[in-house]
Amino acid sequence: MRAVFPDENQIMELVQFIPLLYRDGFDPIKKWCGGEEREGVFTMPWPEYEENVEKFLRVASQEQWCDYGYSPKEAKKMIEDKKLIESSGLDQIRTMLTYCVRGERFCDGHMGAMIREGKIGLILQRLNELSSKNA
Repeated sequence: MRAVFPDENQIMELVQFIPLLYRDGFDPIKKWCGGEEREGVFTMPWPEYEENVEKFLRVASQEQWCDYGYSPKEAKKMIEDKKLIESSGLDQIRTMLTYCVRGERFCDGHMGAMIREGKIGLILQRLNELSSKNA
């Protein structure tokens, strides 16, 4: 499969989430749902995300941000290295975004944690820097 890379408009579409996801007092998760037992059936809890988080997930899930050949183990190492994020290129950003988006499939609340821990903010700031250099 051939990689599709984002254009300048698609980069700016993601970068515009910085002030929305990192404004004072913002919590990415409205509330936790589920987690109860009814008639012997237990439902696992899941987060109800704020609207801007839902929008961010939709944009970050688009093809141009997906690294179909990523290694979750390697991507996890990358996202835990602040200096690497701050010096990453577009390929690495795509890998880390793929990890963040796909992580939600396997761990409810993963995206909320990535936002709260500032990982998404660092990635978006770096993407903004790369975009500014190319302008």
